[in-house]
Amino acid sequence: MSIQQTLKSAVQQAFESIYKTSIDTVEFQATRKDFDGDITIVVFPFLRVIKENPVEIATSLGTYLKEQVSTVKDFNVVKGFLNLVISDTYYASKFNSLYTTKDYGFIKPSENDTSVMVEYSSPNTNKPLHLGHIRNNLLGYAVAEIIKAAGKKVYKTQIINDRGIHICKSMLAWQRYGNGETPASTGLKGDKLVGNYYVKFDQEYKKEIQTLIADGVAEAEAKKQAPILIEAQEMLRQWEAGDEAIVTLWKTMNNWVYEGFEVTYKNLGVNFDNYYYESNTYLLGKEFVTEGLSKGVFFKKEDGSVWCDLTDEGLDEKIVLRADGTAVYMTQDIGTAIQRIKDHPDVGGLVYTVGNEQDYHFKVLFLILKKLGFVWAENLYHLSYGMVDLPSGKMKSREGTVVDADDLLINMTQTAREISEELGKLEGYSQQEKDALYKTIGLGALKYYLLKVDPKKRILFDPAASIDFQGNTGPFIQYTYARIQSILRKANFEYGTTIEDITLHAKEKSVLKQLTLFPEVVQQAAANYSPALIANYTYDLVKEYNSFYQSVPILGCDNEQEKIFRVQLSKKVGDVIKSAVGLLGIEVPERM
Repeated sequence: MSIQQTLKSAVQQAFESIYKTSIDTVEFQATRKDFDGDITIVVFPFLRVIKENPVEIATSLGTYLKEQVSTVKDFNVVKGFLNLVISDTYYASKFNSLYTTKDYGFIKPSENDTSVMVEYSSPNTNKPLHLGHIRNNLLGYAVAEIIKAAGKKVYKTQIINDRGIHICKSMLAWQRYGNGETPASTGLKGDKLVGNYYVKFDQEYKKEIQTLIADGVAEAEAKKQAPILIEAQEMLRQWEAGDEAIVTLWKTMNNWVYEGFEVTYKNLGVNFDNYYYESNTYLLGKEFVTEGLSKGVFFKKEDGSVWCDLTDEGLDEKIVLRADGTAVYMTQDIGTAIQRIKDHPDVGGLVYTVGNEQDYHFKVLFLILKKLGFVWAENLYHLSYGMVDLPSGKMKSREGTVVDADDLLINMTQTAREISEELGKLEGYSQQEKDALYKTIGLGALKYYLLKVDPKKRILFDPAASIDFQGNTGPFIQYTYARIQSILRKANFEYGTTIEDITLHAKEKSVLKQLTLFPEVVQQAAANYSPALIANYTYDLVKEYNSFYQSVPILGCDNEQEKIFRVQLSKKVGDVIKSAVGLLGIEVPERM
């Protein structure tokens, strides 16, 4: 039982004993650092039940708890806040328990519990992954790992957007200007080669628009009449009709892209349990549109297009099938969701990691799935996140102004190399060890920088600022972990035994209090789909540990019991750092 649970029960008993009334909830918060205490009870909510001065209520409660609860050593009252001092005995006992707990803070999934499926990445197959995709992948992967640590079975998945006009644009440009080149003949990753032709299409498209405008065609019409666009639209119709040559080219170029993506995913350190392809799921979506039409969920307009009326829900009418029978994004998303539950009947919820520009799309999708009668549609969640900006401005794939994911990973490693060499702390490392460390630091810096921010917030990404060995950064946390490992290597004594009787230094107690919060933070992060809670918890733990490290001797301690305890405390902090940042996909080095 946690200290909060113990205290809640005692407070409820106090109200029964003192005021002859009952309360349901007790609000706790960490005691402010400028007051004496470890945990604070907020008294103001009790005023709804007891019409007394909040200071008097707090004093009565404090007196009762000090007398009745052995772990409450003392208390003080500041206005409507009851600050409780918890005994060293409680924290020492708590530490002995968590010290010997394997995978502390994590819960194993129950066999009979429902699973959660987390979708992330979900790229188009007409361009390489870029900085925006990196935030998506890191966010989705971390959320999946956190939900798993909180006790759920998790499936990591993605939907690959491998059909549509954007794919045909790359295909057509390659047909016109590619001269048969391939990834093998050019030495380019397949996703980069195909992405180059997507940019090429846009360049030629703009030239044709300008030519039409020069011939007197209005700009809006010129954009529709450009021959290269009309040809790409015809290619899409041929693809949906199953034209053998078009389908063969489509498969060839998509496979180039898939191979390129896999290299990026491996370098980024993310993975997937299964893949879904829009080229398959849109067909199932069309089937359910037909079924929904017969049930009155959808309606057909005069031109033959099919729509869903969501005006009663405060939205508008949404197209689910074009007049010519071709699918829209909504069609395939309906099919994908249904197929996923068919494939994994144990899934009780789906988390979609998609940027906030698609907020409306997912409101509509979730409503449509509910209208189609799927019970699991009540447990769908859009993990909406803000865009990633650069000092140079917004990225545009079609203009080739994106920050390529592969290039960014290389640059992060190079920046880590330059900063590490300036600090000059790598004496005795082989070149191979140095290269591995630079990659660990660079990737850790990138991941932490993007994940420490609440997902909903927009980020201005500064690579140099992310690789700082001071402050709320990945390298600062990694360095603290490496410092702890150095202490453990130097400890030439047995420190595995439990400590029963010890007087805690204030700094030790602060670290212990932070350690005891970890299981609760994992649960909160899972419930809120927020890796930022894990990241900032870890930073707070590291700050507390470094303050402890600077304030008291560890290996130089004269008292043997205290020395053993401080090494144990260091070890557990290191374990929790590794577990916590591991949920974010960040590795920690043994030396640094």
